[in-house]
Amino acid sequence: MATTGLTRGMGSFFKECEHPESRWTRCPHEYKIRYRNAAGQQTEESGFATQEKARTRLAEVYHARKNSPQSQRKAERIQKYGGMRFSAYAAEWLKGQRHQGPASLRMLESTLKNHLLPAFGSRRMGTFDHKVVEAFIETMERNGVGLAAQTHAFVRLKTILLDAHRLGLYEDNPVDGVQPPQYDPKRAVIPSLAQLQGIRTAGDDAFNLVAELMSGCGLRNGEALAINVDNIVADDVYRVTEQVNQTTKTYASLKHRKAGEYRDVPLPARTKQAIEHYADTYGTVEGYLLRNPKDITLPMPHHTVDNQWRRIRRSGQVHLPEGMVLYGLRHFFASNCLGQGIPITDVAEWMGHRSIEITFKTYRHLMPGSIGKAAKILDLGLAA
Repeated sequence: MATTGLTRGMGSFFKECEHPESRWTRCPHEYKIRYRNAAGQQTEESGFATQEKARTRLAEVYHARKNSPQSQRKAERIQKYGGMRFSAYAAEWLKGQRHQGPASLRMLESTLKNHLLPAFGSRRMGTFDHKVVEAFIETMERNGVGLAAQTHAFVRLKTILLDAHRLGLYEDNPVDGVQPPQYDPKRAVIPSLAQLQGIRTAGDDAFNLVAELMSGCGLRNGEALAINVDNIVADDVYRVTEQVNQTTKTYASLKHRKAGEYRDVPLPARTKQAIEHYADTYGTVEGYLLRNPKDITLPMPHHTVDNQWRRIRRSGQVHLPEGMVLYGLRHFFASNCLGQGIPITDVAEWMGHRSIEITFKTYRHLMPGSIGKAAKILDLGLAA
């Protein structure tokens, strides 16, 4: 495939024969050309006896396409938006999202503010390509950004760039071939039991209760913040019915579930005692335990616990594994369950995963030797 002497975007010429490019001028085979037509579709033509004829045809197609009304409109859009800063383009794009609900709009604004604008606010729109997007994902991974936040940021960036791609700013899709953020089991850092014991006493009583709920019942951060004594439906069962939404700071339905849906999780005696002790010490508001320190009529916001976790990490008062995040407490619950031989189907249900495939992909590495263990059990059955 040769593009020597051709204007960028004009296309290329080539031969489909056994001869190297250095011998094309002397071999008898015909040239072919490849280019994108006015609709952006890749097109091939054949039957050109010489390079000069192939180049001439490419030039004809290129100039016809460039001078067409459609190309002129595209050139005008590129001139208008190509040099526009990402911050300005995103603000204009956001105005067109009026169909989104209030909570979704707040999530969009939060993702822009916390992730996209700090990374790309001053970048010109015409300079994006797949390498820029891949570097952004890698930076989020290095900075320890949670998988959910990484995914939200990538999806929003992809949506904005595809909007620009439809305007004609890019010849190629700038996110084509980019692998979205994915959970890497090797990056799941789980505390040991000794480390967990230190974590569960390192913060104030509210933080310690959240740590108990995440490690003992497998609750997500927001679900732990919505703890309610009325949801203890049996001595060993807690019913998870809602979460504190990180964006709206209000109670909301569970992740992947409709309003009113719930899941029951095992309630270890230690965790039940921690809930009851907190309720006896601080009281409840309509059964809720964790309240906003500045206004007890409101739920406790995520940042109250997150700030304590960062302080604990900085202080060094607890020996923590390298790279561990607060979500590692929920990983401990899964590890504890699987290590005790509890079926992964049960673990998936208790953790509120959308499908068992998610649980298996995430925690398969926590079951070392499971095939060997299964072989021994099967052997006992065969010998009976």
